[in-house]
Amino acid sequence: MKPIWIVDDDQSIRFVLEKALAREQLAVRSFSNPRDVLAALESDEPQVLVSDIRMPGGSGLDLLSRVKERLPSLPVIIMTAYSDLDSAVSAFQGGAFEYLPKPFDLPKAVELIRRAVDESLREEVSDERNGPAPEILGQAPAMQDVFRAIGRLSQSNVTVLITGESGSGKELVARALHRHSPRGDLGTNGPFIAINTAAIPKDLLESELFGHERGAFTGAQTMRRGRFEQADGGTLFLDEIGDMPFDLQTRLLRVLSDGQFYRVGGHQPLKANVRVIAATHQNLELRVKDGVFREDLFHRLNVIRLRLPPLRERSEDVPALARFFLQKSAKELGVEPKRITEEALERLRAFDFPGNVRQLENICHWLTVMAPAQVIEPKDLPPELLQQRADTPLAAEVRPLVAPMMPLATAPVPMPTMPPAPANPGLPTLPPVVLPSPGPADAATEDADWLADLERVAHRMLDANRPDVWDSLTRQFEARLIQTALGTTRGRRIEAAQKLGIGRNTITRKIQELGLDD
Repeated sequence: MKPIWIVDDDQSIRFVLEKALAREQLAVRSFSNPRDVLAALESDEPQVLVSDIRMPGGSGLDLLSRVKERLPSLPVIIMTAYSDLDSAVSAFQGGAFEYLPKPFDLPKAVELIRRAVDESLREEVSDERNGPAPEILGQAPAMQDVFRAIGRLSQSNVTVLITGESGSGKELVARALHRHSPRGDLGTNGPFIAINTAAIPKDLLESELFGHERGAFTGAQTMRRGRFEQADGGTLFLDEIGDMPFDLQTRLLRVLSDGQFYRVGGHQPLKANVRVIAATHQNLELRVKDGVFREDLFHRLNVIRLRLPPLRERSEDVPALARFFLQKSAKELGVEPKRITEEALERLRAFDFPGNVRQLENICHWLTVMAPAQVIEPKDLPPELLQQRADTPLAAEVRPLVAPMMPLATAPVPMPTMPPAPANPGLPTLPPVVLPSPGPADAATEDADWLADLERVAHRMLDANRPDVWDSLTRQFEARLIQTALGTTRGRRIEAAQKLGIGRNTITRKIQELGLDD
């Protein structure tokens, strides 16, 4: 790994950061002015750059701009004792990874540099893999099944029915089926024409599909070719086919049967060499049973069926999709792409996404505009994600687990009083708990009780096929341990870390990750 470069005209700042990073086994190279940094960039480059904003001989913002020209993906942390709005805005507009006001808490500064290093290493891996943007992202087994099906259908013109919830990407799959077919880019390069049958009024849908002759109805000033004619030699994608009016279903069935149709008001039969791909979020079998969808049309469309999984069934794809959409949004808006922490990605993975991939894309667009910093933390996520976390059934499920982990006496045992702990705005208020030391039998019973509760909660979550069992229970467990330790030390973190047998940096990081200092 390359060294971290520290740029500051204050020798004491350089010394403190050098020592702190050395304890973390991180290589460091220090500079006192921007000129030396630019000279060093001719032959070397850092893993992360940490720069003061005001120095003799050059500005940290100017240095940021020059460095970003050469190394666009390099994380740059801007430090300053002048914590004004203009500096912060300028730093982020210039592509800074984060803005660190002085004086700073050293453990937090080291933790920030650690995050920048992690991001830099991820960017290196991403750069190695960078190529043309994939048509569809998906590593989940369910998506791999879809990819295999597209591959098997690549030499076929067979009719395909794509089912899946709204926003799951049905049109993307339809485009991929067309592109890789003999009619697509790799074949005759025929057109791909898409129409959403639910978005067009019933009176206009027939004309949209089949076209009309001049004078066929009021307002038909000229002859118009319909979508079937436009798609000749290519593919016609009929989205939301389940909402097609019943009388039009009969005309569609005839086209699928013999390839012939009439324009509205026309008398001459027309033929179109069209492959039809249909999609719906509805249960067509149920609509057939209810008498609102023709059974013969259903069987004509249902030659090959592809089920597109909802995003909640492929949560392992959320991080890659989120990073892709953040890059896409930044490019559309002409701004520097924002980065997202692993903790924020885990929060995204735990969300149900009723709107599926489309909803995730909208969230990433919102974050590109609204997230206050260049690095997206869990607290920056939109309200609906944070609200679900507060309302999730897990909160109720885990109560039996959490309570025994901080047990209160159930028998009428006299409890000594404790003066209230001093207020600590960085931590939740914890009730003072002082218990008599249990005997060996009592301790064994308590251990068995909370472990049994843990087992019951885990069973419920596993039976419900929750994708976040490990992460959710681990976060609850760690949060309650840390809260309990801080309650006994009256909020003193170093002492709490010692009692728990973990390091000072670890407890600081965990408090931030778990949102205990919100």
